[in-house]
Amino acid sequence: MNWKNTIINNLQWSDAITNREGKERVAKEIAAKVKDGDVIGIGSGSTVYIAALAVAERIKKEKLNIQAIPASMELSMTCTQLGIPQTTLWEKTPDWTFDGADEVDPQSCLIKGRGGAMFKEKLLIANSKEVYIIVDESKFVDRLGSKFPVPVEVFPNALLYVEEQLKALGAKEVILRSAKGKDGPSFTENGNFVLDAWFDHISFNMEKDIKTITGVIESGLFMGYSVNILSI
Repeated sequence: MNWKNTIINNLQWSDAITNREGKERVAKEIAAKVKDGDVIGIGSGSTVYIAALAVAERIKKEKLNIQAIPASMELSMTCTQLGIPQTTLWEKTPDWTFDGADEVDPQSCLIKGRGGAMFKEKLLIANSKEVYIIVDESKFVDRLGSKFPVPVEVFPNALLYVEEQLKALGAKEVILRSAKGKDGPSFTENGNFVLDAWFDHISFNMEKDIKTITGVIESGLFMGYSVNILSI
């Protein structure tokens, strides 16, 4: 028996979407890549949301048989709303994944994680044969960390230890991310805290160095992954 609900059916993106026209243009490029039988990793954020709308339209129009693995609860609910079948990494690996980013350097290294889904996003990217990162011009930087801090997902009881260790790695400031619209800290998709760490210099080994800290679940550094950058 199906739910008689309106919540999922009436879902809308939770915030204003900037540069929607440009995002819709690149969304059509993403949708054009869909092939019958594909398993697609779907990241998080407003850019990914717009691309998911375009993918759903093509699926419906051409009756394509695809499955999605979303990185966030919000995009999972969007897939349900749009009628995009879903699977999991227990069952399938993605043929390809599309996502956004907060910063991209000249070597295509990334900072991601403003939405708190970096652990699942990294799982999808690590398991995908091809990855497409959609960004506008404001996301290109000469140095990672120049505009945004490095998000670090932390098991709550390890909060202060991880702060201490991030500072030992050179972080000049470490801030517990606060939630918007509720009291207290922000939570990740896994129910953990996020520390935003500002660095003056991010070495190529920084991703691994942060990951070795006991209590760190994942960081928003994506260093050395094979990705294709699509500019809005």
